This record gives sequence, C-alpha cells and structure tokens, in this order.
Amino acid sequence: MSLPTTYPDPIPIAVIGGTGLSSLPGYVPVATLNPLTPWGHPTSPISVCTHNNIPIAFLSRHGLHHEFAPHEVNSRANIAALRSVGVRCVVAFSAVGSLREEVKPRDFLVADQVWDRTKGVRPFTFFEDGVVGHVGFADPFDATMGKIVSECGHALAGEGVVMHDKGTIVCMEGPQFSTRFESNMYRASGATVINMSVLPEAKLAREAEIAYQMICMATDYDCWHSSEDVDVSMVMGHMKANGENAKRLIAAVLDRLCGDDEQVKGLREGKALEGSVKGMLGFMTKPEGRGGKGMGNVEFLEGKALEGSVKGMLGFMTKPEGRGGKGMGNVEFLFPGVWGDGEVR
Repeated sequence: MSLPTTYPDPIPIAVIGGTGLSSLPGYVPVATLNPLTPWGHPTSPISVCTHNNIPIAFLSRHGLHHEFAPHEVNSRANIAALRSVGVRCVVAFSAVGSLREEVKPRDFLVADQVWDRTKGVRPFTFFEDGVVGHVGFADPFDATMGKIVSECGHALAGEGVVMHDKGTIVCMEGPQFSTRFESNMYRASGATVINMSVLPEAKLAREAEIAYQMICMATDYDCWHSSEDVDVSMVMGHMKANGENAKRLIAAVLDRLCGDDEQVKGLREGKALEGSVKGMLGFMTKPEGRGGKGMGNVEFLEGKALEGSVKGMLGFMTKPEGRGGKGMGNVEFLFPGVWGDGEVR
C-alpha cells in the first residue's frame, strides 16, 4: 500500500541515518515526503512516523541504497528539506574511525567539537548569491541534545552500549582514508574520531536554526593503530553490532525527545538556538546588493516555526543597490518573510 506524500503538521524531530542505521525499525511510517528545495531534492525521501503522537522524520544521508559517497551528499537539500517540513532538532548517526585507544570499535561517542579537514568541494552555506551571512559555530553541537543522548547511552550500558561523553571529530574529505602520517597528526592534535559526514551537515543545521547532535559509532581504529589488522569482515561485524545498538539508543532518545518536560518541548519548538543565532548571525549585504534568489532561499528555510531569532534580529548589511537577485531569493526560501518592512528591506 502506498503512503501519503504529504503530511499536515510540522514535524519537529528528525533522525539522519548514516552507515549502520538505514531506517527506524519498530516505527510505522505514515507518510513519505520528497520536498523540492532550491538546492534540489534530499538524498532520500523523508519517512514520517509518530511516537507519543509526535511526528518524527527519518532521512538516509547516503540514499536508500547507499548510493551517495560522503562528498556527493547534497547536505543543503537535506537540511533545507527537513527545515521546510518543520524540523527543529536532529539526531544524526555516523560511522567513524577511532583515533584513541580507549574508544574501541563498537563504542559510541557524543561529539562536542569538530575539526574541518574538508577541501571546499562540498557546498557549505545557504548564504550566497547576493546574501552574506555569518553564524557562530564555536560549539558545533547542541548541549541539551548531547546530554540527552549521553544519558540514554549510559542507561543502556548493560545492553552492550558503551558511550563516551565528549570528543572531537575530524571531518576529512574522502573518499580515500587518511595516510598514517595524517592519522598520527590528528592524534597529536587531541582529536578523538574521524569521519567524512559531519560537515557541512552540522554547519548547515546551525544556519537553519536546527539543534543538531551527531552520534559517532566506531567501526575500527584509524590507520595509526598498526597493531590491529583491519579486514572487511571484521569491520562489517562491528557495523552490524553498531546498527543493533543504534536501534536501541535511538528508541531511548526518541522517548526523551517526545516527552513532556519543558526542555525537550523547547527543542521541538525551535527555542534551542534563541539567543545563539541572535547577535551571532549577521547578514552583511546591504539591501541594494541582495540577490532575489538568495533571499528566496532563506525565505524557504525559515518556514512557519521560526521564533524570530533570525527574522527581525538579523542585521542585513548589504545596501539595496548591491543585493543580488539570486541571493535574495535563496534567503527568502530559507526564511519566509525575513525581509519584513523598514530599513532592512
């Protein structure tokens, strides 16, 4: 039986599945969405299910059949599509290589920092085409989300989940893995794990005012660990075990995120970034220089759920005569009605 291709209500919570978590088993889909954004369609249709009467979106980062390599993932379309259906908080999963002896294969980690080692190949911002914007990214992940995930992970310790509470992800370009020199350099810097997927996903989520937390699932030690020979069957075994643990963990996390306490309600309502974007995100293009497309794209992203932390708080600094039509359209797409009236128009 085919599922509806529309959903009437905002969907506040999303799970982005990576290698090792390709679906939400145990949750019954009620709709399948494939919204078109100014950056194209998402890399997979969005599956909608409900828990405690709260809708949840699931998106497969690498496609339904794992057909997109990390550098090919259209992260802008993914994040914009989620934002357009009402998502305000995201739990993302990713396989990682461990840079630390204590983070063993099959262990999970709640990251709190990122080192960007991508090469500019991946589009990494919504703000372009006549619209210039800067967001704060000192703390890439949402602290409340991280605390919830960490607590849920530790509560499952007796069921095989080993959770590490903090660490730094090195995000490399790929698709090739590191050289041994690079791996040891990352270790010397204090980094904890390495992957190819956290960026630009986390940056785009911040620009879209979405609270975001990545859960790292260690599949092996990176190549610095010369004492352990890595073979495909071993890694596949770790990935399978991680997938089973991820199912248990996400069930516990969704129980919390669908709860009634004010903290998680604030996450679902998009209040998590109030005050963090306000005062940190500044559109510097004066009205005369704003591009219509860029403005329209930001208008798309805002949707109906924005609490005003961008709309009415951003300072658009480009004079009207310098604004590019394309850039203005893009901004409009992300944040409908953001231009308002008065001097910022």
